Amino acid sequence: MSATRELFIGLRRAPLLSLLSVVTIAFALFAVGLFGLVALNIQRALAQVEERVEVRAFLLDGATDDERVAAMAAVSAYPEVAQVDYLSPDQALEKARQELGEFSDVFESGFLPASLEIRLKPGFRDPNTVALVVTRIRAIPAVEDVRYGRDWLEKLYDLRNVAAAAGLVLGLTFAAVAVIIIGASIRMTVLARAPEIAIMRLVGATDGYIRRPFLLDGLVKGLLGGTLALVLTWFAHLAITRYVIPTAFFDSRTALLGLLAGALLGLMASSVSVGRHLRRI
Repeated sequence: MSATRELFIGLRRAPLLSLLSVVTIAFALFAVGLFGLVALNIQRALAQVEERVEVRAFLLDGATDDERVAAMAAVSAYPEVAQVDYLSPDQALEKARQELGEFSDVFESGFLPASLEIRLKPGFRDPNTVALVVTRIRAIPAVEDVRYGRDWLEKLYDLRNVAAAAGLVLGLTFAAVAVIIIGASIRMTVLARAPEIAIMRLVGATDGYIRRPFLLDGLVKGLLGGTLALVLTWFAHLAITRYVIPTAFFDSRTALLGLLAGALLGLMASSVSVGRHLRRI
């Protein structure tokens, strides 16, 4: 209760400084939030492209219905496979004309063989796993050839790995900058109450007793700053969606983790700042 009372006393004594601290924390976390929003949408875009990963097994011209059914059953039993669809030569021709409309006149009846369209489950679409599945499919007697866009798939995963690595490095950088800014903001509050801390030390107050109001102050300011940063990020998301491209926003769990991260950063920054000051007096 004493720490809470000290917190409100500090806020009443220096409302502008407290407001400045919250706004500073908010903009520091807003930068992190914007980067997180960009990283989220890049990952979503790559995931949507990954969903299009497809293996196509072309059947022998003389394959019977029984051989086709057996091939479909064998492929469907693979643990990596989510769905197998059969395309007759006419269906394959129609699909090719729809997907490559500008070349529709080139395709003639009987131009494409019957095939199996194979979609893989999430988590089994990386190049190595797809290559292993393709090797097993090629061993099926009724299958003549298998295609899956190997070069395209490898480039997709190279891009995904680069994006993940860049996201990790830049995310840690933004977080470090945010910690420094938040620490400086809390430091101003500590310095503003330096005479009060010195008096408390003289009358025998313990370090823990002195720390508690500042830790609570940092926690509250971090939480308020995180809330304001989340609101600013939400408005940025709306503006980008309206004027640039549609974007996704953080889910409720991620947003809550962001608020908790703001509170934790405020608490840590306050602890470091007041700790340094106590060691000097």
